[in-house]
Amino acid sequence: MRCVNAETHETQPTAPAPPTVRPSRARLWVPAGVLAAVGGAFAYVAAVDPNEPGHYPVCPLWRFTGLYCPGCGGLRSAHAFAHGDIATALTDNALAVAGFLGFAVLWTVWVVHVARGRPLRLRLGPVQIWSLGALALVFTVVRNSPFGGWLHP
Repeated sequence: MRCVNAETHETQPTAPAPPTVRPSRARLWVPAGVLAAVGGAFAYVAAVDPNEPGHYPVCPLWRFTGLYCPGCGGLRSAHAFAHGDIATALTDNALAVAGFLGFAVLWTVWVVHVARGRPLRLRLGPVQIWSLGALALVFTVVRNSPFGGWLHP
């Protein structure tokens, strides 16, 4: 397509119109694959009880020091969560339950963005990263303190 300049009557090429962005169902395969992997892991932990010894390795920090790391009790929490026992899941590892729920929210936002044809830009700055680290550190210190026995797995 050519455009005619009114003053000089010269024709000039015009830029083609940008293509319209249509959501592609093929893009939904990536979030679906992530959901399938996480769902498969949850299904395995739901089927193989971590409360019975011998199925999963023992936390090395707990084994050698007797201290609970932020992840201690995470498998038991996932097992209880998968069976719908939220109270036990919170007792086993409250931070893991927050992580499960955070994943669900983030995954849902991701799917909505992909379905609308928009990229999801998740940018954590230093403040957010340090805040998450501080939260994990405080959780670890409290659960290993004498008054934090209610956070023991």
